[in-house]
Amino acid sequence: MHDKPDAERTDPRVLGWMAGFPPPLDKRVSMASDSRAFPRTRYTFSHMREMLPTRAVRRGPGPASMLSAAESGAIAEADVDALRFVDGTGVERRFDEAMALCYTDGIIVLHRGRVVYERYFGALDRVTPHLAMSVTKSFIGTLAAMLVHEREIDPARPVIHHIPELRESAWGDATVRQVMDMTTGLDYSEVYADPSATIWDYARACGSMRKPPDYRGPSSVDQFLLTVRKRGEHGEGFAYKTVNTEVLAWILRRVTGLSVAELMSRRLWQPLGAEEDAYFAVDEAGQETCGGGLNLTLRDLTRFGEALRAEGAFDGRQIIDPAVVDTIRRGGDRRLFESGGYPLLPGWSYANQWWLSHDAHGMFEARGIHGQRLHVDPHAQMTIARFGSHPIAANAGNDPYTHPAFRALARRLLEA
Repeated sequence: MHDKPDAERTDPRVLGWMAGFPPPLDKRVSMASDSRAFPRTRYTFSHMREMLPTRAVRRGPGPASMLSAAESGAIAEADVDALRFVDGTGVERRFDEAMALCYTDGIIVLHRGRVVYERYFGALDRVTPHLAMSVTKSFIGTLAAMLVHEREIDPARPVIHHIPELRESAWGDATVRQVMDMTTGLDYSEVYADPSATIWDYARACGSMRKPPDYRGPSSVDQFLLTVRKRGEHGEGFAYKTVNTEVLAWILRRVTGLSVAELMSRRLWQPLGAEEDAYFAVDEAGQETCGGGLNLTLRDLTRFGEALRAEGAFDGRQIIDPAVVDTIRRGGDRRLFESGGYPLLPGWSYANQWWLSHDAHGMFEARGIHGQRLHVDPHAQMTIARFGSHPIAANAGNDPYTHPAFRALARRLLEA
C-alpha cells in the first residue's frame, strides 16, 4: 500500500539513530534534522521531550495501580502472534505480521482486565512515553464530558460564553456541543498529504513544526485560533478538525482555572494510579497542544482505556462516573458522520472526541495519525493500546490491517 522500507529495516536501532557519544552527525535526530520525516519519526515519536518544550502530567506520590498478567491457561502471546485472519485487502495474515505492516512501536492487549499480550519494538519500551497524536483528543473529550455531567459546562451554550475572544472567529456562533462533536463549519483543511493544508499552519503556531526564517504568523495556539474563519454552517455535518479540540481545551482551562496538564493529573492520572508522568508539548505561550501533543506510556494508555471498558472503574476505584462512560459509548449522529469522508468506517459516528463503531461489540476507539490507537471492545472484554510510526499519516494506511486483526483477536478471546 506504500513504497517505504519495512518496519525491520527502519527500526531506529538498525539505523543507529542517536547511537554513540556523541552521535555521528548523520545519525542525529532533532528539530533541526527534520525530525518529523520518516524514518526519523520511528525515533522521534518516543523522544518528543528532547525535541520540544513540555509540561508534565504528574502521576502523584501514590503507588501505581496493578496491570496483572493473565492467569495460567489464558491465551499465550505466541498464540496471539500466530493468529491468522484475512485483512481488508483479502490477504491472509498473521497477527504479528499485520502489526509489523502498521510499523507498531508497542502494543498491549488486556482481556478481562489482565495483560495477555505486550510487545515493544524500535525505540519504545514500557517506561518511555510515546507521542499519542490525536488519541490526545479523547482525553480532552472525556474531561469535557465529565465537566458536562457535573454541570460545570453546559454544552448548549455558545463557545463565546467561555471564550469571548473568539467572537470574530469561526466559533463566534458555534456551541460547545458542536465543538465537542466536531460538527462546526470551518475554513480549515486537515489533509496530511497536502503540504499547503491549514493543519501545517496550525503546527507552526504550536511550535511542533519548524518556522521559516521570514515567518510572521501566529506563534501560539490561541493566536492561531483567532485567525480561523467560518465556512458553511455549524451543525450540518461531521468534519474532523484538530482546532476544535484546542477550543475545547481552552474552555476547560477557563472553567476550571487549571492548566490541562494539572486537570488531567487530578481527574485522571492520579486516580488511575499511572506508572509514569505523562507530558504535553507546549507552545511559546506555555499552553499545552491538546489536539495531539500528549505523550504517555503504553501501559498508562491501557489503564485509561480499561477504565472506559469497565464502566469508569479501574483497580477497585471509580475514576469516571458510569453516566459519563455511557454518554461516550452512545456516540453521535451517524447521519452527520457520513459527510466526514471515511469510507472505511461505515456506520460509525463521532462524539465527545471519540470514534464509535456502533457494531455488535459496541467497539469504540481513540485514534491518532501514524497508527496510534486505543481500541475498546466491551463485548469481548478486550482493551488494546497501540503506538506506531507508520509512514502514512492517515489511518487509511493501517485500518485494513488493524481492524481485521483486532476483530479476529476479539473472536479468539471470546472463546477463552
